[in-house]
Amino acid sequence: MKKKIIIAGASVALIAIISVSLYAYHIYSVVEGYSNKIYPGVQIEGVNLSNKTKDQAEKLLESKFQTAIGNKKVNIQVGDKTYSITYEKLDANFDINAKVEEAFEYGKNENHLTQYELIQKAAKKSYNLTFTYNEKPLDDLISNIDKATNISAVNGKITKNGSDFEITDDKDGYKVNDAQLKKDLAAGINSSIGADTTVKANIETVKAKVTKEKLQTINTLISTFSTNYGSISSASRVTNIQLATAAINGLCLMPGDTFSFNGTVGERTPQRGYQSAPVDIGDSVGLGYGGGICQVSSTMYNAVLLAGILPTVREHHSIPSIYVPLGQDATIDWGDLDYQFKNTLNYPIYIEGSSANGIETFNIYSNSSLTSKTYKVVNDVYAQLQPTTQYVDDPTMPAGQTEVEQSPSIGHQVKVYLETFQNGNMIAKDTVSNDTYDAINEIIKRGTKQ
Repeated sequence: MKKKIIIAGASVALIAIISVSLYAYHIYSVVEGYSNKIYPGVQIEGVNLSNKTKDQAEKLLESKFQTAIGNKKVNIQVGDKTYSITYEKLDANFDINAKVEEAFEYGKNENHLTQYELIQKAAKKSYNLTFTYNEKPLDDLISNIDKATNISAVNGKITKNGSDFEITDDKDGYKVNDAQLKKDLAAGINSSIGADTTVKANIETVKAKVTKEKLQTINTLISTFSTNYGSISSASRVTNIQLATAAINGLCLMPGDTFSFNGTVGERTPQRGYQSAPVDIGDSVGLGYGGGICQVSSTMYNAVLLAGILPTVREHHSIPSIYVPLGQDATIDWGDLDYQFKNTLNYPIYIEGSSANGIETFNIYSNSSLTSKTYKVVNDVYAQLQPTTQYVDDPTMPAGQTEVEQSPSIGHQVKVYLETFQNGNMIAKDTVSNDTYDAINEIIKRGTKQ
């Protein structure tokens, strides 16, 4: 009896082992059957790829998506015009190979039991294709659209005719909003795979910076300053002064605009009519094209100060200028020294420059409300710098003989202030500059020849 029980138990165990082995083999067989296929339930862009090999899946997706986009277009509506470009010209592509590889590998790295369960359950697993294209042809198209569509705004202009101002109207411009258009195109292209994309361009109105309305606020003279050049100038120096003044005359600066003397007048060359004339070079005087126009910059500098506008860039000469008070000069040199200021007023300013009958004058015009304040430029020479005498031996000159090679000149330290008055009372005093004009030492040659 006991022997029969043992045999029966062994039989049951054997059957169990065989059953487990058969089930394991079944699992292995099913999983192995998908070793070169995509698992059930896997899809890309809604296309069921169950039981497909990679090659079959790629061909199916190529025919449905890649081939289909060749003749599809991107359309850009600009007003009543439509500009189009085919996806083919954009080198448009889907990442089909990479995405099929990803779909094929789904579940393949799991253990056999997990893989078997994925196959049996056929749970839905979705992938989306990534669409890529070359943006340059699209950017080129947008650039062409801009050229055909964009119209620059036209600023109003102001000219002075006698005692009156003549103002021409400003005109609006139009501009395609390129940033928004590119953003809309990217969104449309990426969301409409395999279909035409149509986007409407946004055309914006561009207002002129200088409007007739703003220019009409210029109605009165707010400052003026003059210097005399006739008694100190050669014919070539006069020519230079007149050319530079003419380049500035009629300039209008809106609030916040910056003036640059070099940027406005330009390079002083013979081709532009400038002549060689005396110019300060360090502690001495030499010749240079455009010599004399520092009188133009200095005269303008003082006129602008009297309008209540401080400089942003300004340098003084190495030696005092004879045409303006000490410390009130503004030297310029192309590519090196400039005179600049920013219109800090709430209104535009009109600059009138004239150089006639030996008098250099700059008039600043703006709104009459600004005349409630007046300004005064004050210079304070607070120190004098005494020169010394230096002797230089000269072996070519007889002993006991002397010759002055360089005459002495006293140096100065000077502060310049801008005083602001309202209703007769000084309400502000701003330091404009603190300059040092070095003394020029006397140099005497003395002979040592025996």
